[in-house]
Amino acid sequence: MGILLLLTTMSPRTATAAPDPQVSADAHALQAAVSDLVRVYQFRDRDRICCYDVSVTQCYALETLAEHGPLRQGGLAERLFLDKSTTSRVVSALLKKGYVEQTADPADGRAVRLQVTRKGRALYTKITAELVAQQEQLLGDLSPELRAAVVTVIKRLAQAADARFRAGVSVGPGCCTGTSC
Repeated sequence: MGILLLLTTMSPRTATAAPDPQVSADAHALQAAVSDLVRVYQFRDRDRICCYDVSVTQCYALETLAEHGPLRQGGLAERLFLDKSTTSRVVSALLKKGYVEQTADPADGRAVRLQVTRKGRALYTKITAELVAQQEQLLGDLSPELRAAVVTVIKRLAQAADARFRAGVSVGPGCCTGTSC
């Protein structure tokens, strides 16, 4: 029931609101939980995805093109939060492997769009099916209400973080401006 209450009360705080010690404590707990979750999933992704002839980043690019494509390379870079040179290397590898193809952009004949090939879609479908099977095992012991709430909370957190990042707002209290980042 606590997660359902959280869903109904999640709203952006205003800049003028006084700091709430409970929000700070919850933010620390969320940071620890997300960090643990991301770490586990990064290892899982490397373990599961890399055995399919693609890197994790190449798989993310394939997923993005399968779900949101066709896209220009700049659009793909933006969605993946990668710089253009990294995206270019990722795309080059996917083109060589036959998972992605370039086509003329109908809106601008000088530009090209990237789209998933049948071979790429088959690979994406295979990888996704394996990852979903793992999620089914994780969710199996949870009630239907809790499963739905977990998915909703994770989606909302991801959307909020994504919106702040794309708007150029630091997701955290500080912003990396040094060369050590």
